[in-house]
Amino acid sequence: MIIRQTIIRHGRRIATRPPRLWLRSYANEADIDGIEASLNRSLKETHSIESHLQNESSEPVPQIDNESHTTPNNSNDEVAESYGSLKRQQSLTSHLGTSLTPHYAPHTLLNHPPPPSAISLPLLLASQSHLGHSTSLWNPLNSRYIFGIRSGIHIISLDITAAHLRRACRVVSGITERGGLVLFVGTRRGQDRCVVNAAKLAGGCHLFERWTPGSITNGHQILGRCRMRVVDEFDQPIPGLENQLLERPALKPDLVVCLNPLENWVMLHECGLHGIPTVGIIDTDANPTWVTYAIPANDDSLRCVQLIAGVLGKAGEEGQRRRKERARKGDVPYQPETFQVKVQEGVGETGGDMDAVHHAGGSG
Repeated sequence: MIIRQTIIRHGRRIATRPPRLWLRSYANEADIDGIEASLNRSLKETHSIESHLQNESSEPVPQIDNESHTTPNNSNDEVAESYGSLKRQQSLTSHLGTSLTPHYAPHTLLNHPPPPSAISLPLLLASQSHLGHSTSLWNPLNSRYIFGIRSGIHIISLDITAAHLRRACRVVSGITERGGLVLFVGTRRGQDRCVVNAAKLAGGCHLFERWTPGSITNGHQILGRCRMRVVDEFDQPIPGLENQLLERPALKPDLVVCLNPLENWVMLHECGLHGIPTVGIIDTDANPTWVTYAIPANDDSLRCVQLIAGVLGKAGEEGQRRRKERARKGDVPYQPETFQVKVQEGVGETGGDMDAVHHAGGSG
């Protein structure tokens, strides 16, 4: 009785509702039709591309064998055919796509650093030189370098950064022009390549590992066994004077460029004790009195550090070029030292175009 009443009450509703299997079959048929339509469209596009290539290229595109999946070998030189086909394809498709110019290439600052004349505010802004530290970490001595505050971060004035960077470039160029030795120091992770490249450009030395305390104040004990050599005004080695350099004290740099002063404050203190001028990147949390020539910039940005190191290296290269040009004209812009050379008959003095600071030494 209950079943009969249920059928009478809900029978009409159930009879008018289509089964779920019918709906599923309808959906599957619609999906299959859409897939077939998309396949047909893709085949038409493929045929149109093949016909375009056939019309544009001088030679028809070879057909691919279904069994071997290779093209028939109509020529003995398959490499030349493949290369020619590649060039034709590149000439036909080179205009397709988008071109992102100008764009940032990280290796450019390492392989081709900008010269000092290319220093500009957009270049410093793109390298994130203006970003400082939190306002709670600032050093009050840096107030003259700060432009303002944004979201709790100090913003460094790029006008002051550009002026101080140009001044540091003049210092590095002047020292290398007079035959001085420049030491580039950067001990943070990722700074090794830019430090080495800058030292190569400036003809100086580099340090990208931990600074050994006492290398300047106690250099005769720490660096006493380092190899030195004597070179002329054209940086050519002069043989026969190696024995006379055994009792000479260790060389000291004429200028130290430090890319991270916070970690190398011991080295900066030793340079101050011996009167060695220093150039350093000073962030808003560093003490600008630690270095002689401060460059207010972001020392945490690797791109900013690479830019500054590359520009200073280019300045040193320019100084070296001017020094060699003057040497070719017979003008040596530094006072050569006189070495004591012992001979069998006695002891005599010989003078030459040698510099005991840069051109008479090199660490090994």
